[in-house]
Amino acid sequence: MRLDRQQLQALVGKNLVLHTYKTLPSTNQTLWQLIEEGAKPDVVIATQQTAGRGQWGHQWYSPIGGLYLSYAIAPNIPVADSFGLTMRSAWGIAMVLRDRGIPVQLKWLNDLLLDNRKLGGILTETKVKQGKISQAVVGVGINWTNPVPETGINLTSYLAKITSLEMLAAISIQGIDRGMNQPIETLLTAYEQLLTTIGRSVSIGDRKGIVVGVSSTGYLRVRLEAEENTTTDILEIPLKPGSISFGDK
Repeated sequence: MRLDRQQLQALVGKNLVLHTYKTLPSTNQTLWQLIEEGAKPDVVIATQQTAGRGQWGHQWYSPIGGLYLSYAIAPNIPVADSFGLTMRSAWGIAMVLRDRGIPVQLKWLNDLLLDNRKLGGILTETKVKQGKISQAVVGVGINWTNPVPETGINLTSYLAKITSLEMLAAISIQGIDRGMNQPIETLLTAYEQLLTTIGRSVSIGDRKGIVVGVSSTGYLRVRLEAEENTTTDILEIPLKPGSISFGDK
């Protein structure tokens, strides 16, 4: 399976420095290496990864037939906004897919869902200079025709009209751009509208709570239930990404 660079450029609608590979350990890793060597690549794509990574150190199973793409951006934003890059990317890709009639939803923070099964995920890595994120690599993995576990789904099984990896890569790049250009005030509302995590029950120590939203920095907003036999007001707390699991990867 080979990627047609000219077709991809035409679908994206702008000129990009593309590096395409048959097999890589990790597209994120390769893109960082190219940047450190002085190259100025925008996108690295592989048709297969042998050491793909997801969030929090999870392995990302990356057989032939899926999209494995990394996109370099220079956001120049405060370090505190780093999780926002993942939110923006996930929301933007979901919206471009939804524009094509594919009802993708989101699971906090970085998962793309279809029919409540995992379609793809985002892994964002950053470099900081003088207190700001000077460089970021947004890694995208999306199931197209590749085999998936029972908890996953690919676009082919959903009969989605994505006819090539070039088309799916273009959707991903356009989606990331769309998310990065969205004002944070409107992004939060739009992100939460696609979020399946809202309303879910969670346990924080010995307290119960309900997910009520997400902050502008990507933290999960949880409203704790009032304790019995107390007059304490209901408390809302922020949870950092990675600090809680919903039992599925």
